[in-house]
Amino acid sequence: MLRRTLLQYSAIPGLARLSLQKSAAATPSSGVRAWLETCLKRVFPNTAGGSRTELRLTSARNQRVSFQVCVRNETTKRANIECNVSGAPDLQVQVRRVGYVPLPHHTTDVPESDLDGLGCVPGLVADPLFPEQKTSVGPWETQSFWITVTVPAEASPGSKQLTVRTVADSAPLESLTAHIDVRSFVLKPRDFPVSHWWHADAIYEAYKIEPFGERWWQLVEMHMRNMASHGSNTMIVPLFHQRTEIVPKPCQLLGIKSASPGHYQFDWAPVARFVELAKRNGIEYFEFPHLWLYWEIKYPIHVYQREGDRWNLLWPADAPATTGPFRVFLEQFLPGLHKFLTEQKLMEHSFFHVSDEPRGEAIENYRKAHALLTELAPWTRGKLLDALSDIRYGKEGLVDIPVPLLPAAEKYREAKIPHWVYFCTAPRGKYLNRLFDTPLPKIRMAGFLFYRLGATGFLHWGYDYWFKMDTQQVPDLFHEGAGYAWPGIPYGDPFVVYPGPDGPLDSIRWEVFSEALQDYALLQSAGIDRNSALLSELKNYWDFPKTEEWIERTRMGVLDGAARA
Repeated sequence: MLRRTLLQYSAIPGLARLSLQKSAAATPSSGVRAWLETCLKRVFPNTAGGSRTELRLTSARNQRVSFQVCVRNETTKRANIECNVSGAPDLQVQVRRVGYVPLPHHTTDVPESDLDGLGCVPGLVADPLFPEQKTSVGPWETQSFWITVTVPAEASPGSKQLTVRTVADSAPLESLTAHIDVRSFVLKPRDFPVSHWWHADAIYEAYKIEPFGERWWQLVEMHMRNMASHGSNTMIVPLFHQRTEIVPKPCQLLGIKSASPGHYQFDWAPVARFVELAKRNGIEYFEFPHLWLYWEIKYPIHVYQREGDRWNLLWPADAPATTGPFRVFLEQFLPGLHKFLTEQKLMEHSFFHVSDEPRGEAIENYRKAHALLTELAPWTRGKLLDALSDIRYGKEGLVDIPVPLLPAAEKYREAKIPHWVYFCTAPRGKYLNRLFDTPLPKIRMAGFLFYRLGATGFLHWGYDYWFKMDTQQVPDLFHEGAGYAWPGIPYGDPFVVYPGPDGPLDSIRWEVFSEALQDYALLQSAGIDRNSALLSELKNYWDFPKTEEWIERTRMGVLDGAARA
């Protein structure tokens, strides 16, 4: 189905696969131009042609860098374009076509200074990356290719030259060259947990496959590998369905049978398989799901028993939060979880949750849930992690690892309470985020900001929330990027990868954020003091430089300093 869906875009320029058959009258190459851009400039269908034929990038070893090859067709005919990159055999080069998706509206409550695409939006915006080196470009239209260069740790230092060859209907275009200055410095593994909540049901709903069947496992492994390769080293284990809706096919990996009322049997084998698969694909840390429903903490999470193709709740949806059947369940489940974690040697690599985004007025309910969890599972102490912003939760020690929204992080810093940070639909304005219309240099500042401002981890809710909000319906993600919930949900917030025919398709936002995490690793590997003059312009999560020039100057300062050390 997905392959068929992608093919349907052949009539929409830039959205997905395009017919490569030549038109009867080939486009004259004299009207087609090629040039290079960095990875921090979005290229739109109406972007004017540039003139840069050479580009110089600097990289540590064990790092990835990116740039773009752009083609502008200024003729009245269709141009059939092909892009190839060669040279530097000790580097790994990947060429992907940048696709365009609709952006009907800018994000609300953001000043012009912090928006990308002014004058182009409403319109098409660059985001998905397709594993293609050929495309068709219409009259007066621009297309770009995303070039990812992986510099292995064992690569030899020195200047490497990549030759870019672009042709239009077999006629060569401008000669383009990218120079990669590979430094001897090697990036070390980053000591900074990063979690992007993924959705097990999004995979089986989008691909129309059996929940937790073999095809699901194959696709999950692809997503694990994708997360780890982009610096997301923490993964939530889908023991239970986390949302408030009662659904016919919940994403509950843990097998549960109620042998008799109040007595449960657990099948941990699928969970063990999941953990082993994740570790094998680069995941270092594991989150175990929230036990109470989000915001108000009035009710326990929904837990199901599967009987054939039917999933039935083990207790009513409005069961009491800390007494009755849910307490009985926890008294059996939590010892089983502890035994599993001990046998799998996961305790030092695990985080646990009470509830997501508890509101300030829900603090009493949170206290009760927290008290029950610590009574029944004292071994979770020191590992309780929740997204919440009211500083009372942190000051009272109700959560060991608070994860405040960026505006609240300043209060946690002032109180010297260690914390992760997160952003999602908010904050907006001048704050850091990574939406369809967030300028790419602003997204790239994430690693510098996390490092400078002392965050100890990062969390985001939307790796692959491919649903129409609060439903199990999967819309066409190449046409709808806000879950049909704009302006409450900005375009680009629910996901950073797309469901490709054979696994996840990256977005340019995901690529740029991944390189931002490499910046964190660079600062950490080089032992840069958080109060270094190099980082002095980073004041907080809304007052910081947002230019490519600052990023490159700072990176060069770190690499040059490491070379002198």
